[in-house]
Amino acid sequence: MIEPEMAFYDINDNMDLAEDFLKSLIRYILDNCIDDLEFLQKMYDKELIDRLNFVLKGKFERLTYTEAIKILESSGKKFEFPVSWGVDLQSEHERYLVEQHFNKPVILTDYPKDIKAFYMKVNEDNKTVRALDVLFPKIGEIIGGSQREENFDMLSKRIKEMNIIPEDVWWYLETRKFGTAPHSGFGLGFERFMLFITGMGNIRDVIPFPRAPMNAEF
Repeated sequence: MIEPEMAFYDINDNMDLAEDFLKSLIRYILDNCIDDLEFLQKMYDKELIDRLNFVLKGKFERLTYTEAIKILESSGKKFEFPVSWGVDLQSEHERYLVEQHFNKPVILTDYPKDIKAFYMKVNEDNKTVRALDVLFPKIGEIIGGSQREENFDMLSKRIKEMNIIPEDVWWYLETRKFGTAPHSGFGLGFERFMLFITGMGNIRDVIPFPRAPMNAEF
């Protein structure tokens, strides 16, 4: 029997979509912007085109946060930020998994609930949430996503657990007050993706809009 929420959401489907989405973007760029890529490779990053093709050639590795922590703890590598279950992974941890241990892009799932947002669906173990991150070479996290908590009472409970003032997120609670369908989604870090595609050395070089102090209206 299929659980009702699983009829709307499956973590494997979400991972498949994220992987296909990234590969589709990279394949399009390789097919249509090769002159630009060759220029960038000549001027900035000698391994750029090979790295793009590297992402396309095989399936992304998939594992849980808990499995990743065990790999990092047993790696024998001395990280700047010590690693243990419950910590938020740093770029050095993510890049170790991608560039040294697996030598391929990695999708991590089931992160501890205490390091993720209040709106993420808690798993049955009551310790982890239905979240996923896609990790890329040289970049670290490039996509982040999750299943959202659709139950108003459960969402209110999570808000209290995380010591969030309900009045500060009243507008989000309104989207659950009268019920909603189980759903999930993910977001691509656009500047991080551009950094990966262009081979630039600093993310400031690929930000599409100027940023200045006291300039944000929201």
